[in-house]
Amino acid sequence: MDVPQRLIDRISEFEEADRAAAPLAGAVHRVTRRDAVKNALSGSALGHQLHPVLTDLPIGAWTMASALDYFGGTRHADGARRLVALGVLSAAPAAAAGASDWSDSYGGDRRIGLVHGVMNLAATGVHACSWVARMRGRSKAGVALSTIGLALTAGAGYLGGHLSFARGVGVNRTAFEPAVTEWTRVAALHELEERKPLRVEAAAVPVVLVLVDGRVHALSATCIHAGGRLDDGMVIDEDSGPCLVCPLHGSTFRLADGGIERGPAAVPEPRWQVRIDSGEICVSRRTVPAARGF
Repeated sequence: MDVPQRLIDRISEFEEADRAAAPLAGAVHRVTRRDAVKNALSGSALGHQLHPVLTDLPIGAWTMASALDYFGGTRHADGARRLVALGVLSAAPAAAAGASDWSDSYGGDRRIGLVHGVMNLAATGVHACSWVARMRGRSKAGVALSTIGLALTAGAGYLGGHLSFARGVGVNRTAFEPAVTEWTRVAALHELEERKPLRVEAAAVPVVLVLVDGRVHALSATCIHAGGRLDDGMVIDEDSGPCLVCPLHGSTFRLADGGIERGPAAVPEPRWQVRIDSGEICVSRRTVPAARGF
């Protein structure tokens, strides 16, 4: 096993970090309890998480600032200073979106995410000091601080990439479900109870059926956000119609189309077509879900 992987394993197994992570995650949950705030920070209207979109700006600004520092000479010092400032200012919304995503993680993922966030916070602080040093004419100190800050940013980025690509954090949990193009019998109509989710399978794909006011709705039974069982969820009524709430993090999906009523989910839940044939419920899924959640 290589050194980076051993280090990440140690971080993920360091349970003492939970003493800080748990109350911090609780504080973030309180700040994001309003639907509008959670949806905005989760990227529910984008079709995927907002955080990776926002991180490009501070990373790009700080990288270009260092490039000007080392290759642009003194004539580009003002441009480098402005780029450092841009990175510091744009880091705030990126951190807010990242904190919202992180607060819904657990165990080793949460511990790695905590270190990722702390390193990004440190990088932002170091770059802020670089900005101040440059404003005061201490260009050499400013360049040195930016270099340190960029190294911290790279380390934090490595951990963020590991969370996404090695541990699957933020990955759509239904992305690899196969299409079921043929009508497939999954249950008898009399098996359904009003507003009580029923888990069935169509060609080995878990599907949840919900009967509301005489209409049968069908969604994939695995929550796209973190794999929660939607058949264990609760049916609620919203202005947009009946919705199904994931019991894991509270992601709320419209039964009519799988669209997102509330995050942290950032991708609509796959909706299945339903047909009633001689008292038998048949489902199929011919299309991929729409990109937008609203």
